[in-house]
Amino acid sequence: METNKTDKTTLIKGIKTLVFALLSLFMGPILLSIAFNNPEKPLYIPILIVGCLISGFAIFLLFKGIKTIMNSMFKKK
Repeated sequence: METNKTDKTTLIKGIKTLVFALLSLFMGPILLSIAFNNPEKPLYIPILIVGCLISGFAIFLLFKGIKTIMNSMFKKK
């Protein structure tokens, strides 16, 4: 009988990924709101692009972190 045990190193890696996702989830919309509040400034387009990229990266990190945590708990060795 084989029992599934949580792989602690993979779990910690997934939690770290989720922490970076959380930081990106705050930073992306903040940059987008800064860009949308100052459309006449010369840095409007670069800040808008960076805000969109960080927001997309946050969603990617969120899914990757959840997948890593699930693999640490349910993947057979």
